Amino acid sequence: MGAFKLKRAFFLSAFAALANPVSRTYYDKKSSQGKHHTQALLCLARRRADVLVAILRDGTFHNSQPAPSA
Repeated sequence: MGAFKLKRAFFLSAFAALANPVSRTYYDKKSSQGKHHTQALLCLARRRADVLVAILRDGTFHNSQPAPSA
């Protein structure tokens, strides 16, 4: 039951993050790739989970601004 609650928390987090321009761009990219709304949200939730794991692993802070391209 715990895994379901964690998945739900990330899903709701992704839904709330659609107001963020970076998250919205990622969601729109997934939608344009043919993903349905729920699938695109789950992709965004997974991405947010990956960022959280990296923060905990590295002991760093998250910078929501993308790295500048060379």
